[in-house]
Amino acid sequence: MEALLRGMAMNSLFMGLVVAGVALVIAVLLYNMMQERRAKRRLKAAFGAAGRRGGGQRAEPSLRRDDSEADVPLSVAVETTPEPPPEEVADEALVVEPMAPPVPLSAVRGGRDFVAPDPDIECVVMLTPGSPVPSTAVSRARAAPLGKPARWLGRRGPSLPWQVVDGAAGPWQQIAACLLLADRAGAASRTDISNFLGVVASVASELAAAFQAPDAGEEAERAEELDRLCADLDVQIGLTILKGDRGIAGTRLRGVAEAAGFRLASGGQFEYLQEEPGAVLGSLKNYKQEPFTVESLRVLSTPGVVLLIDVPRVTDPVRVFDQMRLIAKRLAQTLEAVLVDDNRRPLDDAALAAIRAQVQATATALREANIDAGSPRAMRLFG
Repeated sequence: MEALLRGMAMNSLFMGLVVAGVALVIAVLLYNMMQERRAKRRLKAAFGAAGRRGGGQRAEPSLRRDDSEADVPLSVAVETTPEPPPEEVADEALVVEPMAPPVPLSAVRGGRDFVAPDPDIECVVMLTPGSPVPSTAVSRARAAPLGKPARWLGRRGPSLPWQVVDGAAGPWQQIAACLLLADRAGAASRTDISNFLGVVASVASELAAAFQAPDAGEEAERAEELDRLCADLDVQIGLTILKGDRGIAGTRLRGVAEAAGFRLASGGQFEYLQEEPGAVLGSLKNYKQEPFTVESLRVLSTPGVVLLIDVPRVTDPVRVFDQMRLIAKRLAQTLEAVLVDDNRRPLDDAALAAIRAQVQATATALREANIDAGSPRAMRLFG
């Protein structure tokens, strides 16, 4: 009997140890999952890929909330961590999942001649009239409504550069009709391409021009492939500046924004322009998704603003991000506000370094796909 009791006790002890071990493993797994989710939320604080579907809606920063949430008071102190130089920031960058390698386009045709037809991203049809024709010969075609942006180019001789067809130039020995295959509104459909080819055929008939049209179905497939590639590379960064209590008065916001170098644009946001050639480096938008106007700024109060960086559309995105990050911090300090993540917690330098690493990865992927950020090709595809 004593041996039996001792055996039962040993079994109870063994089972207790097994249960405790299982509980410990479960607890460790749950803790790791919570930490991973926290890290992902932190990284997502100001980084998001733009969707190219749904009627061409531009990507919004991931920190943006609807108006009802934006009115909730914020009671967080302004960040005062000293700003590290860009070199140190790069060393502090968090480990992020690498982007999938893009399918590269071929190099831009014509070297630095960005006006020339770009068959990689456009449906291009060459027309050779029997004799040189003036620009007015294609005026109706240029005005024809098409589903995607189209360019009509001409050159005065086979070895001469391509020029945009307008009323002042010509006559043209050769004409190139070019339809963009994809932009932020999505891929050109087969119907879009068929309509474009119909317009080209009509012009060729009027000019007695030789031409060879591509297959609309094949061009539509190319458009879909190009759109998928660009969707993976279409990234916008939003740095959100929030202020609780009374919010930010419109007059105060305008004064601070203009002092920082922003100018109110017709699109309803403040823009920070590069001196040469005047490209937009960053835009300051209303957190409540209402456009800013001269009149509304006199009376409105907003809980915050979002500093948006359109990565594919700026030259040297990492440098631009570093510049805009410094501006965002200074704006937050001046407005007595704070840079926040999606949980309205201060966005620290470690999280900003992780975002910077993603900007670098996107810029590299764009370059490897022969779509240099800020280039004419990128401006067409991400317009």
